[in-house]
Amino acid sequence: MPSVEASDSIDGIPVIREAFQRTVRLVATARMRDSVLKALADNERELAEISEIESVTSSRLIAQDHGIDGIAAEELIYNVPHSIFINAAFSYAKPGELNRFNDSHRGAWYAALDVVTSLAEVSFHMGEFLSRTGVFEAIVDYAELFASLAGKYADLRAHKDHPALNPEGAAGYPAGNALAAAARTRGINGMVYPSVRHREGTCFAVLWPHAVQSVAQGSIYRLTWSGSRAPAIAKVAG
Repeated sequence: MPSVEASDSIDGIPVIREAFQRTVRLVATARMRDSVLKALADNERELAEISEIESVTSSRLIAQDHGIDGIAAEELIYNVPHSIFINAAFSYAKPGELNRFNDSHRGAWYAALDVVTSLAEVSFHMGEFLSRTGVFEAIVDYAELFASLAGKYADLRAHKDHPALNPEGAAGYPAGNALAAAARTRGINGMVYPSVRHREGTCFAVLWPHAVQSVAQGSIYRLTWSGSRAPAIAKVAG
């Protein structure tokens, strides 16, 4: 059972202390492949030189070296397995746009308690992107990244009517960002909340890189859009 004190809350949302042994985040496998820069280099020296040029425009590498607007270099994670994926989650955000619990300057680690919920979430958001193009044709492979989470979280699971959970981003995202900002001010690890895209699912928005622990890769799923907003989903590895 989670630990919570009656007085420990943010704007009426209880703050719990709980451990979640295995959560699931989906990452497009394109982010996991060897750098395309290898094809441009004849040897390791040339690859290092080209990689140095790439680092000038890579938000993750810039953040790791110097920090960026929204996150300091010392907040990021180093010398642990899959640290690049943790750091990338916080270094990249939608330019000029909000997500539910993060702004355009600082990312967050979004995950779920199970892969079904994660698949529903990524299917929705990729569908939103394709709807802007007017063409529902795409094939994307996603890999599971498991992670352990523990510590203090603002718990929205019993507050499904909270403004932050409004399915319309224009209404929900500003409220979610305000709640997340208040949580960060208090050093709270993040939010646990009912999935907006998968009924009965549970999601997480982790606000600090150090709160993402023991990352490991799981299975790979292929999502195929063929003319409609809902993709066909198949496990292709693992």
